[in-house]
Amino acid sequence: MSEFITYNGSVCNINYHFVWCTKYRKAVLTFPNDVKTILTDICTKYAWIIRAVEVIEDHIHLFITTPPFDAPSKIAKIVKGSSARQLFLMHPELKKELWGGHLWSPSYYGGTAGTVSAEIIKRYIEDQKKKT
Repeated sequence: MSEFITYNGSVCNINYHFVWCTKYRKAVLTFPNDVKTILTDICTKYAWIIRAVEVIEDHIHLFITTPPFDAPSKIAKIVKGSSARQLFLMHPELKKELWGGHLWSPSYYGGTAGTVSAEIIKRYIEDQKKKT
């Protein structure tokens, strides 16, 4: 997974792992293929590359590679908002299950993943002065 991607003069490898839950942790995601299709469409629209996605009945894991100009908070807002809107249209019964409210819990987990550890980067930077 050490693919580097070029975006307008920059070369990067920015990977995020997002996890978010349904409201009240209700097990309502009984149509994983629909959810995966929606997430794929959203990510394609924004040029985000899906590395892995898993839909569990009460939460989702999404591992993606993004351009350097997309902040994690922006990504989470777009993915959660767009997917909820589309899922409510495809499956109106969800509104009844969730008492007419929101599909997703307001919180989410967002973590970064790279090809090297923070300790290796720190050591590399510290060793640069020794090389001159």
